[in-house]
Amino acid sequence: MKENTFDIEKVTYSMKEERFVEALSSLEFNLERQPNHFECLYLAAVCSRYLKNYKDAQNYLDRLLRVNPDMGRAYQELGHLNRINGKMRSAIAYYRQACELNPALIASWNYLFEYYKKNKNKQAADHAAEQLKKLQSIPNILLYISQILNEGKLAIAEEKCREFLKKNPTNTYAMSLLSDIADRLGHFDDTEILLENAVKFKPEDGELRMKYALILRKKQKFKETMEQVNILCEKFPDNLSYQAHRASEVMQNGDHEKAVKLFNSIIKKSPHNYNALTSKGHALKTLGKTDQAIYCYKSAYKKKPDHGDAFYSLANLKTYSFTENESNRMREQLERVDLTLKDKVYFHFALAQACEVDGNFDEAFINLQKGNEIKNKQSNYSIEQMDHELQAQIDICNEKFFDGIGPGGYETNAPIFILGLPRAGSTLIEQILASHSMIDGTLELPNILSIAQNLRGDDIYGKKGNYPKSMQSLSIDQRQDLGKNFINDTKIHRKDAPRFTDKMPNNFRHIGLIHLILPNAKIIDARRYPLDCCFSMFKQLFAQGQEFTYGLAEAASYYNSYVKLMDHWDKVLPNKVLRVNNEDVVDDLEGEVARLLEFLELPFEESCVRFYETDRLVRTPSSEQVRKPVNKSGMGRWKPYAKNLKPLIEILDKDLLKPEDITLISS
Repeated sequence: MKENTFDIEKVTYSMKEERFVEALSSLEFNLERQPNHFECLYLAAVCSRYLKNYKDAQNYLDRLLRVNPDMGRAYQELGHLNRINGKMRSAIAYYRQACELNPALIASWNYLFEYYKKNKNKQAADHAAEQLKKLQSIPNILLYISQILNEGKLAIAEEKCREFLKKNPTNTYAMSLLSDIADRLGHFDDTEILLENAVKFKPEDGELRMKYALILRKKQKFKETMEQVNILCEKFPDNLSYQAHRASEVMQNGDHEKAVKLFNSIIKKSPHNYNALTSKGHALKTLGKTDQAIYCYKSAYKKKPDHGDAFYSLANLKTYSFTENESNRMREQLERVDLTLKDKVYFHFALAQACEVDGNFDEAFINLQKGNEIKNKQSNYSIEQMDHELQAQIDICNEKFFDGIGPGGYETNAPIFILGLPRAGSTLIEQILASHSMIDGTLELPNILSIAQNLRGDDIYGKKGNYPKSMQSLSIDQRQDLGKNFINDTKIHRKDAPRFTDKMPNNFRHIGLIHLILPNAKIIDARRYPLDCCFSMFKQLFAQGQEFTYGLAEAASYYNSYVKLMDHWDKVLPNKVLRVNNEDVVDDLEGEVARLLEFLELPFEESCVRFYETDRLVRTPSSEQVRKPVNKSGMGRWKPYAKNLKPLIEILDKDLLKPEDITLISS
């Protein structure tokens, strides 16, 4: 590896000396050994462009983007190629993509500024000019750090950034860069401290304060987040982006009616604000005002035809049927070479939904596969790493561990954890329970995951923590404090009922931790037949945190590991978890409701059976589905795709599957 790095350095020097033939020869030699080395591919494209071998340059970039679709410099290079060939419109689109992926690319911003100025787009030109001014004021080393950070080279970026900060301890841009690194590594305490100090040094910097607000939100400091957002809106009353963030923050805190009013105010000032229209649609969807939400989503894509989020939001309603014209619009957008990866993913998933409704399952699967492939390449998910993490729970949280810890934790039966896998019926269970007079339905609360992250003890220097082993050293007082803090920190999401739900699916990884800090908490495992569950996960574009859904093999492996870990919890914590199969709920709703309430030690209420009549807010992808009586429409949805699902039966434990389903997929 050192030898290859040295070669790249020599090549870079040759290019600076304009010895492009020599440089390209070295690069081609490296690519024979490492055909997917993206830095070599990028530099080969640059050399080819300077040598006016534009076709070769394009080929190198095509290869590069197949292995690294998020590389901003590659899109900048595409911009250069299209500009040289007189395709200015395409060039500008690529420069926009480049800046979206890597905001530190001065050349792209410069061409955007010149183009927008020439075409008298003052707003866009002013924005580009502002970005240029900021980047040109930054020391070259920080510009370099920003570029490599945006390409995922975190270790080098961190090392260089720390070296700079030692000599320039009050440089807020460097502090912001280091906070980005900490955030990407999951070190949120470090991120918060860095941004808090940066804001103190430069209180008038709106961008810094916005980043500070975002990390406060991520750490569940809702009051502090709102304070920072309000400061932004007071300091910059004409900044509609900050106004939109305040509306989103209000929505996140549960006041969707107020959020709609705030979005209306923004749209009145900026009628073409497609993002505000889409966000307003999300608020209306949560309120159950589906027709109004549809109107907003359609209005958004009419303002911006390549706004993939609007189309996907329609698809994500699960009840909307696209017209033939809308499906063709999506196909046309996917043919654009300048479509952003983000929008491309949205369109693939939305078109898959449209094709399925039309009975075109082959095209539906192709789009699902393409959308998931893009997300998979953007993810750092590893089957092996996840298996290792879940096995650690089994190894540490054994019978001896629980026998030896003794009493402790915060003794309350208020929380009801609904966990399992996504798309397994947890939203339905929550809707049933939240219809009970003594239960508040909340959200997918990240608090347990946050506690686990803190217990890992990772540091920004790369030292790995030792969770779940660190649970062994928790004192009785610490366990009680952690449990009490969980109850207090989640109050913002509850009303006055004595019990409340937390339906974060991935909490199944941390049942041992839940038992330590909240020993009287009730836990419900929402389970679904593996073929239905895995394929439904593959079909769903999750906002974040579910990287195992971006491939059939990944989903199947995760399902196996989930079952293995749940079997372990049943063994070491008997009677702690109630398993509820989605198929049983569909077949015998009243019986399963009675079983659930008996487990929770609550009286039976008819409202739980008639859960679909509630007007409570529902924020998950299943929101429209759980507003209707239970039905069997979700069972067997994988069967029209059977010929494409061999990776599932190759990996899933055969004992979990029906023999006839194995035969169907195998044939």
